[in-house]
Amino acid sequence: MPIYEYSCADCRTKFEALRPMAQADDKIACEACGGGHTARVLSVFAIKGGDGASVMDSPGGGCACGAH
Repeated sequence: MPIYEYSCADCRTKFEALRPMAQADDKIACEACGGGHTARVLSVFAIKGGDGASVMDSPGGGCACGAH
């Protein structure tokens, strides 16, 4: 199951939840305040390679393979 990130409009808290893909956009209560005014947000992540360089630093415009 993927981890999704949500934001609460009531208390401005961001939290993560492990949910099936089919339930990604279903209503979920805020972990901090219990409010129901939550929405899924775009999660941003980076992948580090074995040499410590991020994939975004590799040649090829972010492609881990390095192809142009």
